[in-house]
Amino acid sequence: MPAALNDKFFFQEGDDRLVLLGTQGGPFIRSYKQTPAANLIIYKNTPFIIDTGYGTTFKLKEAGINLASLKFIFITHLHSDHYLDLGPLLYNAWIAGLAEPIHVYGPAGLNSMLNAYWESNRFDIETRNKDEERTDIKQLIITHEITEGILLENSEFEISALKNIHPPIDHSYAFKFKLGKTSIVFSGDTIYCPALATFASGADYLIHEVMYTSAVDEMVKKRRSNATRLIASIKSHHTSAEDVGRIAQAANVKTLILNHFVPADDISLTDQVWINAVSSTFSGKIIVGKDLMQFAL
Repeated sequence: MPAALNDKFFFQEGDDRLVLLGTQGGPFIRSYKQTPAANLIIYKNTPFIIDTGYGTTFKLKEAGINLASLKFIFITHLHSDHYLDLGPLLYNAWIAGLAEPIHVYGPAGLNSMLNAYWESNRFDIETRNKDEERTDIKQLIITHEITEGILLENSEFEISALKNIHPPIDHSYAFKFKLGKTSIVFSGDTIYCPALATFASGADYLIHEVMYTSAVDEMVKKRRSNATRLIASIKSHHTSAEDVGRIAQAANVKTLILNHFVPADDISLTDQVWINAVSSTFSGKIIVGKDLMQFAL
């Protein structure tokens, strides 16, 4: 069962859990209450980060995570609302005393993006390396540019990737975490993707992005000069609420968690509105995700 929103004392430090860090769709910052895409899994005292939208570092601290304990980060795709805090998060982990490597898994372009970030901070990195006798941060960050398939596995867990459908971005992925007997799937950003239903078959948790189509139409008409193009772009790579339900129904997931809401700031879209739309095609358990909501594994 999910913890109460922002209930920091629901779980003990060593408990296995899933935490929604950021549930906002899109890069525009509206408030700290709902920040862009980021999720956390704690399994056997190992933290796994899935996406690092702006604000991830602070949400991790609020969730009680020691940044120097980070081991694995997974980036679904290189849209800024899914990676913008990656460099600062790694930097703050280093400043916090990072002693063991962090492995970062992400699509093609990850290496060049991080190399550019290191270069932009070269003066500070070199100064701290010398003045504070730190291990060079570049030696502590190990990157892996991914394709479909198993990314990481051992006797305790298996993590795999599925290429989803997110034009115009070719390298965009869903992730599946098999943690003992528990299975957690993150859709990433995608239009309706039937292969995802097979990928998520029987999952304990499916964390799926969601779009309310008619509200997108109204949002861009009211606020954007490039409304026609923006509508087409948004609809080309996000999944309608009804199609999210279809994926969850086909996959027969135990719990569907709605996440990455598009649009993010329409006050008419209450929790019940989202649930009603998705439940028209899915008969199972639906949870409307909130930042810092926690789930037992």
